[in-house]
Amino acid sequence: MNAALGWGLAALAVAAGFIGWGWPGVALALTVIVFWLLLQFSRSLRVLREASGRPVGSVDNAVMLHAKLHRGLRLPQILRLTRSLGRKEPVPQAGATGAAPGGPGASVEERFSWADAGGDSVLAVLRDGRLAEWTLTRRAAGPGAPAPPPQPQAATSGSGDAPGT
Repeated sequence: MNAALGWGLAALAVAAGFIGWGWPGVALALTVIVFWLLLQFSRSLRVLREASGRPVGSVDNAVMLHAKLHRGLRLPQILRLTRSLGRKEPVPQAGATGAAPGGPGASVEERFSWADAGGDSVLAVLRDGRLAEWTLTRRAAGPGAPAPPPQPQAATSGSGDAPGT
């Protein structure tokens, strides 16, 4: 939910509570708002607790993770998919072009990676807290290693474009 929409709904609830029931209505509206915030906090802690039980940067299947990612996911939603905290990757420094770091118009970029036991990995790039792009890196078959079997292509539904691939 958009933060402005959430705060707008909270203000509307307080105003409606005051108009309808006076100060007891305001108390009820504030109680509901605090309860909602506690639910959100509890959900975040549950995701982090589940992710903390696994090795950092590990995922069962990197290819399946790559298929489930889509633009706009927030980090807690990605953690729910991976059930593991991502390995923090360094952000490449911008050249002479672009906004100054921390200046107006600058976006915050974070990079996290997850790898599976087979050596495949997914690098997720988050800008301003949302997934902007992601890449799948397949393990190169070394000499003497059997070639991976061909993967059947599943039919896709939706717009047909695959962002970030």
